[in-house]
Amino acid sequence: MTKAVICKVKSSSGFSLLEVAIVLFILTILLASITVPLASQVQIRRAEETRKLLEESKEAILGFVVANGRFPCPAAPNAKGVESFCVADSGACAPTTSVQNHGNCSNFYDGFLPSSALGLSSLDEQGYLRDGWSSEKNRVRYAVLDASIGPSAHALTAQDGMRQATLTNLGNSATSYLFICASGSGVTAANCGTSSQLTDKAPALVFSLGANAVTGGIGVDESRNVDGDRVFVSHTPIANGTNDFDDILTWIPITIVLNKMLAAGSLP
Repeated sequence: MTKAVICKVKSSSGFSLLEVAIVLFILTILLASITVPLASQVQIRRAEETRKLLEESKEAILGFVVANGRFPCPAAPNAKGVESFCVADSGACAPTTSVQNHGNCSNFYDGFLPSSALGLSSLDEQGYLRDGWSSEKNRVRYAVLDASIGPSAHALTAQDGMRQATLTNLGNSATSYLFICASGSGVTAANCGTSSQLTDKAPALVFSLGANAVTGGIGVDESRNVDGDRVFVSHTPIANGTNDFDDILTWIPITIVLNKMLAAGSLP
């Protein structure tokens, strides 16, 4: 009799396969509810880190402009984080990392931040600054206007080019710089077209291709930031599967550039 009771107690104290499955299912749901917010928090942290890096990069560019009287040229993909010029001031471009006074950059609109030349820290092994997502595709990008202003060709990047362009021409309300648009729809290679224009007074900008840098640039909006012209798109992030957008852009207004140069005696 005692033996039978013991067996019954042992049987009733165990778990059936169904009960175990239910417990595992509940645990899976709980873990998923925790993991999703954590993943979102990681993405938010990386985006905030990237915005901070872009602001620091913008300040470094402004410091370079004040010290040198010109904007730095963007770095080419294989330029090891230093400025990349064309040997000649016109015609076919033979890239060089030797500074050219004529200011004809090899990658005005599709280059990278010349991080090494700007003296920035936390660079990758090739001398480039990476954004918060840190992959090689996430190197911080940089664009600067290529234009003749007044008598000066490549006015923003040529040695003494901005002084020759004159303060009046640089600050003229009719002078257009890079175009920043609210959408890629209706945009042309020359301006915002039918899209809303955020500004045309940005001589230079720095930007990140965001979390989807490896596969990005497919949608209408993101593709405008990697197509090699003076027109760019900036707006809040979108994830709709067809026109995803997570690029992060920050630009330098010409008014701030001129004010800093005037204060430093770099102009007129």
